[in-house]
Amino acid sequence: MPNSRTKRQKLNTMWKESDNKLSATFKFENFVQAFAFMTEVAFHAEQQGHHPNWSNVYNTVEIHLNTHDAGDVVTDKDHKLARAIDKVYQKFN
Repeated sequence: MPNSRTKRQKLNTMWKESDNKLSATFKFENFVQAFAFMTEVAFHAEQQGHHPNWSNVYNTVEIHLNTHDAGDVVTDKDHKLARAIDKVYQKFN
């Protein structure tokens, strides 16, 4: 019987899972686009009740996801939010 990890939908290739985190770096044309992306992601995160650890420097946003309630490991919640983040990022490309 396949586990939940094998059932997960494929994420954008920029996501890497290591050190109990799902991580990606997103690049934009400028700070305004990066901030607009973060704002839209914030609405998805709030809706899902799952919030990223992230940082922004000018046109770059780094995001790290893991589930604190599960012992700071990557879970289906992280993959679900990552898929939503991928959809938001597609709007900027």
